[in-house]
Amino acid sequence: MNGSKHELSHEEAKEELNKKEHPDDDVLEKVLHHVGSMGRYQRWLFAAMLPFGVIFAFVYFVQMFVAATPQRHWCKVPELQHLDMEIRRNLSVPPSRAGEEFEWDRCRTYEANWSHVLLTMQPPDRGTPTVPCQNGWEFELSDIPYQTVVSERGWVCDSASAGPTAQAIFFVGSFVGGLLFGWLADNFGRVPALVGTNLIGFVGGIASIFTSGLWDFALARFLVGMSYDSCFMMMYILVLEYVGPQHRTWVANMSIALFFGSGCLVLPWLAVWLADWRTLLVVTSLPMLCALLVPFLVPESARWLSSRGRITQAVEVVRRFERVNGTKVPQDVIDEFIVSSRQTRQTNESLLAVFRSPPLRNAMIFMVIVYMSCAIIFDGLVRMSEGLGLDFFITFTLTSATEIPSVTLLALVLDRWGRRMLTCGPMLTAGILTLTAAFVPRGIPQVTLAIMARFCINMSYNAAIQWSTELLPTAVRASGSSLIHVSGYVATIMSPYVVYSQLIWSSLPLVILGATSFAAAACGALLPETRGRRMPQSVADGERLVRDFSLCGYKKPAKEDTEMWQKNGNDKSLIT
Repeated sequence: MNGSKHELSHEEAKEELNKKEHPDDDVLEKVLHHVGSMGRYQRWLFAAMLPFGVIFAFVYFVQMFVAATPQRHWCKVPELQHLDMEIRRNLSVPPSRAGEEFEWDRCRTYEANWSHVLLTMQPPDRGTPTVPCQNGWEFELSDIPYQTVVSERGWVCDSASAGPTAQAIFFVGSFVGGLLFGWLADNFGRVPALVGTNLIGFVGGIASIFTSGLWDFALARFLVGMSYDSCFMMMYILVLEYVGPQHRTWVANMSIALFFGSGCLVLPWLAVWLADWRTLLVVTSLPMLCALLVPFLVPESARWLSSRGRITQAVEVVRRFERVNGTKVPQDVIDEFIVSSRQTRQTNESLLAVFRSPPLRNAMIFMVIVYMSCAIIFDGLVRMSEGLGLDFFITFTLTSATEIPSVTLLALVLDRWGRRMLTCGPMLTAGILTLTAAFVPRGIPQVTLAIMARFCINMSYNAAIQWSTELLPTAVRASGSSLIHVSGYVATIMSPYVVYSQLIWSSLPLVILGATSFAAAACGALLPETRGRRMPQSVADGERLVRDFSLCGYKKPAKEDTEMWQKNGNDKSLIT
């Protein structure tokens, strides 16, 4: 730069380049610039994400506390029920097989004459035959200090698959709900989808209380699953479409760190305090009714309205922002926005258009692989947290506590280092940590490495969420994001089996998670960087974003852009 006042600065020249790449989207950006990129209304929308972030955590994790399995349980013997618990257990429970951590057999009891046992107050001989539990189980509520659906319904031993089955059906519901509400959001608006997904989650949560068996409980959890993660992501997408690019990163990440992270920290102690799984479901389901206020307090996406040709409503939203923010959009800018919206109406663009486009299709495939890997590693580390050897509730709190600092750090550096580096870099680091953990002694060394890996995968996961949102065109942003997210649900269904692979080799789950990290990082390196670039408005914009990218950065632009840079100091850094 030679310092002439008539020449553009580095950032201004980049802005001019963005305008050339996204001429239609630039008009809407100009409108949002005049109403304020982070005014009073945008700050209100950020605060309005709080209940939905907490709900997001509740929906994801509450079943872990509703269906937790007390580790100390044994066969119930009706003839001994008048005795103290410890005496009952000593008289009726055979010793477990050698090598098991628990000293009592959880699933079998003696085939004995209990009247004789009561007379002698001595347990049957060790050689006495044993039988499976005939009259249910007794649970020592020490590690889990309240009755859960598992302890009430005896989902242990031969019925131990009931809990994982209900959890798997929850994620099947997530798959269905993600596709359904993503489609609804792109065809009927972000606000109706946000209301619908929270209401169906509320119905499923309350219905879970009135179930009596496995399949009615699983059906209720299917309904709750339909709300995950659309119960938050619809609000997330809507708010990101209203804030300026310079604020998008901290809004996207701090909303998850503060709101989702707080929900994770509150949930285990809420469960302990309430000490009843039905009450816990009521308390965690009721906040979802706040979605009924959304149509009165939260504006529909102006981007979505303009992409659907509903220009009058989009202008009304802009006017509302003017009133709340105390700003004024010049009439000529409004007129330009109206004309541009009419010319670029995108009602025919759908998710199929993304798959018909080779650049966007390849980007979607790579992003799906990255997102599935983040999901399976994140969920696998959560499910393995019981191996830390601490109290279940403390363990969950410790691992969840990594969410706030890791995502806060991400928010501070994401716009400096970029989405690609902060998805792939922590992913590679998590892979190294998990593979190392597989070959160190159990206990403090393995625990430390696992928590560090969780810290890294939190960063990758949240960077990938924002990255996928910024890659997709407005017309398919909600449905495309939902498709990427439901791929994560498929991976999450698989994660319990990854954890259970420890029966083959105790370190195998960590090896699988480490290998997954390396594969995902390689795929992520092939995706375009979106840092500092406008969110694509059309499929053509998205194609241009992907096509102009190479592993070394963005390709050299057209001749007229090069001439603009040469005119403004020959700043070659603008090429990337």
